[in-house]
Amino acid sequence: MLFPRVVRLDDSDTRVYAKPARAGEWAVPGAFEFLELDLERADGGTREAFRRGFLGTESFGWSTLVQVDEIGLYEYTAVIERLARHFVAHHGAPDLTSARALAQEEAEFAASICNHPRHTLLALERAHGPEGIEENFRVVRPPSGLDHERIRLWTIEDE
Repeated sequence: MLFPRVVRLDDSDTRVYAKPARAGEWAVPGAFEFLELDLERADGGTREAFRRGFLGTESFGWSTLVQVDEIGLYEYTAVIERLARHFVAHHGAPDLTSARALAQEEAEFAASICNHPRHTLLALERAHGPEGIEENFRVVRPPSGLDHERIRLWTIEDE
């Protein structure tokens, strides 16, 4: 299964977000973090996370870019469990059973945006629309003529 993974091409996320995600951790779009947000009162880093951030599922920090990568069943299950615990601790889910169902939905949605070749970079734009939060995902393409399956222009590095 393919799933979004945090990638860092430079150190800009560490300057933009109060809590940046770690390179290499699995990520979800994370719009649920903003359901109660008053964007007008939010600080610059929070506004930027709302507009462009993917949520890391270990640090619960933000990343501007993710890459499509292969996730194993054990790692996928761990993502769901971490999200469920986060929903209970920070979003008022009444128990882990209820939270797991929501976490499963979020993980399935994250996987659904990865219908691209491995190593494809994805970015998102998020805004308030007439029906709530709207997200638009886009592929960040390498320079024309390069095949990013053969030539990797970026890597995930452990910090």
